Amino acid sequence: MGKSSNNHGGEAEVAESSHLQLLSAIIPSSESERISLIHSYNHAFKGFSAMLTQGEASILSGHEEIVSIFPDPLLQLHTTRSWDFLNVESGITSTPLFHHNLSRDVIIGVIDTGIWPESPSFSDNGIGEIPSRWKGVCMEGSDFKKSNCNRKLIGARYYNTPKALIQPKSSSNKSHPINLTGSPRDSVGHGTHTASIAAGAPIANASYYGLAPGTARGGSPSARIASYKACSLEGCSGSTIMKAFDDAIKDGVDIISVSIGMTSIFQSDFLNDPIAIGAFHAQQMGVMVVCSAGNSGPDPYTIVNSAPWIFTVAASNIDRDFQSTVVLGNGKTFPGPAINFSNLTRSKTYPLARSEDVAAAFTPSSDARSCYPGSLDPKKVRGKIIVCSGDGSNPRRIQKLVVEDAKAIGMILIDEYQKGSPFESGIYPFTEVGDIAGFHILKYINSTKNPTATILPTKEVPRIRPAPVVAFFSSRGPGGLTENILKPDIMAPGVAILAAMIPKTEVGSVPIGRKVSKFGIRSGTSMACPHVTGAAAFIKSVHPQWSSSMIRSALMTTAIISNNMRKDLTNSTGFSANPHEMGVGEISPLRALNPGLVFETASEDYLHFLCYYGYPEKTIRAVANKKFTCPSTSFDELISNINYPSISISKLDRHLAAQTVTRTVRNVGSPNSTYIAQLHAPVGLEITVSPKKIVFVEGLERATFKVSFKGKEASRGYSFGSITWFDGLHSVRTVFAVNVE
Repeated sequence: MGKSSNNHGGEAEVAESSHLQLLSAIIPSSESERISLIHSYNHAFKGFSAMLTQGEASILSGHEEIVSIFPDPLLQLHTTRSWDFLNVESGITSTPLFHHNLSRDVIIGVIDTGIWPESPSFSDNGIGEIPSRWKGVCMEGSDFKKSNCNRKLIGARYYNTPKALIQPKSSSNKSHPINLTGSPRDSVGHGTHTASIAAGAPIANASYYGLAPGTARGGSPSARIASYKACSLEGCSGSTIMKAFDDAIKDGVDIISVSIGMTSIFQSDFLNDPIAIGAFHAQQMGVMVVCSAGNSGPDPYTIVNSAPWIFTVAASNIDRDFQSTVVLGNGKTFPGPAINFSNLTRSKTYPLARSEDVAAAFTPSSDARSCYPGSLDPKKVRGKIIVCSGDGSNPRRIQKLVVEDAKAIGMILIDEYQKGSPFESGIYPFTEVGDIAGFHILKYINSTKNPTATILPTKEVPRIRPAPVVAFFSSRGPGGLTENILKPDIMAPGVAILAAMIPKTEVGSVPIGRKVSKFGIRSGTSMACPHVTGAAAFIKSVHPQWSSSMIRSALMTTAIISNNMRKDLTNSTGFSANPHEMGVGEISPLRALNPGLVFETASEDYLHFLCYYGYPEKTIRAVANKKFTCPSTSFDELISNINYPSISISKLDRHLAAQTVTRTVRNVGSPNSTYIAQLHAPVGLEITVSPKKIVFVEGLERATFKVSFKGKEASRGYSFGSITWFDGLHSVRTVFAVNVE
């Protein structure tokens, strides 16, 4: 996949012709059928994707017009109560968060698996005419008509991706013909779910087979949705994602929501990452990009989508849980998070066995304990409830299928970490418990001649405390590419979120006697991302002139930092959460409407970032398509100095002088106001804010301050704290992370 410098000819045909000429020069004439473009990018940036050998790609990389060339990566797909919960936690009750007509002209582009247009969440009842600035299309397919779009779902695109890009690589160099069939329709459910979280219409009496009943709605119910189907169940082609970005920008969206990402193990640098490239050009065109942080937690350095021009979202729970109870033969009960619609009752119990006690011949006990495929003996398993253990590598879905295929009555999973996110097993009896409950269940098995148990169907448990809590799966910072930008940026609900879903028809997925649900419950940072997208759309509807960086700043500096017990936010292990886990805290859309001050991060800041990161000036000019000169002094530590709403310093030498960063704020509150700096700093880290008081008067809306950090007495490693500017009404909080060496 190649990215060329911007073509000033401006016409798509001219650019495509130029790209074909480049291919003609390197592809042998005997293979002329490969001289074709899979995707051509002609609006926000100029580039193309094509089928090349490694040698051809190497030759092309040396061409003077090529900025970057890289293999097409396969990226992964990373509500009734959640918005009400955020509303309550904000502490503000006088302002309606979901004014039905406020956000009618905000357009959200969702790059995902497509959309299910018949969902009631995408009804256009009460929504006015499509904004005249909209330039997008509603593409037709075999199962998708133009009439499926409406004043709510105003655009739908799909892309044709060669099978070679979504299948394992083979030794064959033969080209694969492009299949020109497809549809914008969602066959996975992921895109439908995320789109409705961001901007779904209010739907009364929504539930998932009786669970999570209430009114389902998106964060910006009257915003318009444009769907860009760039992904399938196998994943997402990077070249297709870039094409979706290019189209979305051209179509006229205001915000792009991307619940997709590279794996944290194989992260590319910023100019070889399709999402980072697309998002960079989007922000240049004034389009906000919100992305999920990834689901590779709880280990550090697992975060993806960490470029500073991306609003990166971590996941949390809300004050609701779904629990299925294990009832042992001795009468003891152990509730655990799970979603199942089994028909088991208390009146009958079944034989209970550890998975390693029903292992297949010659199977390692560790494999059987974790219920790996082929590890269990169906003759020993049949008719029993089986206890498996989580090992972090065998997914719950696979464990459940292994046990179910062996004809077990049900399954109990012992897993301390994943228990914070309920797994859905359809009608199959399944529940999950932590280590303590698991110890008691195993002790009962070992001490009883004929142990028995049953697993009851799921019940909703309201008013869970504490909440929010950082989800165990949410990827953590610091960033692997640079630690001088604090990531993730912010946290939002992403555990057991009810939203629109494609109709499920698989055997065992629908409770007996029930109609197929129009909603589903899912977890992931994929669900957290559209919460922030919806909140951003809501803010933009109230402040249409605000830039994307102003909206991001408003959400970050007003974030919630305490839970519903009025204590500090915690992670899934019960310890206080730090900014590498939750960013600056949980979003509060209502508070963000009136932040007082905002940090504006300009395009120049992002160009300076690329300089400081180490990219050649020539490359940056080509990427930005403008004359630009890097600062005479450019090194990684200066990244801390770009005007970001948070502060991160990757290396503070305790033996050297203080390190100083500069920030500029813009007053969007009362024109005559005085802000005083309040410091929340860890012991041993010496921090100086200058000036300590900022006075705004009519005609003066911007002010600059400096923050100096000195670590002579500080402990080694990361320290966290905050600087809050307070004027008696607004609290403008800037979080910092400083690594003392």
